[in-house]
Amino acid sequence: MHAEINGKIVQLSEAGWLENLDEWSEELAVEIAKTEKIPELTSEHWDIINTAREHFIDNGVVAEPRAFSKIMKNKFGKERSDQKYIYSLFPTGLIKCANKVAGLPRPKGCS
Repeated sequence: MHAEINGKIVQLSEAGWLENLDEWSEELAVEIAKTEKIPELTSEHWDIINTAREHFIDNGVVAEPRAFSKIMKNKFGKERSDQKYIYSLFPTGLIKCANKVAGLPRPKGCS
């Protein structure tokens, strides 16, 4: 599987995960989001994407859902931190959807 971004082919796994994390871009995020049935990335989507990326860059691992909820609560408040909120923006949640759009590695046990 692949995506074409600005004339460049970017390799994705069969499940749509980015093969080379260094190739991630906001344009690629938009394309991956479309395959995840997210027609448009709003500022709320970008807050989650950027927070997930920051956590990965700082810690070298993707955030577990509970830990991510705490990070979101501290950064954006209670109303934007629970799993229901994240699922409202990313149909299959943080692990399967938001991390994929954010160009992060596929967590173990995630298809």
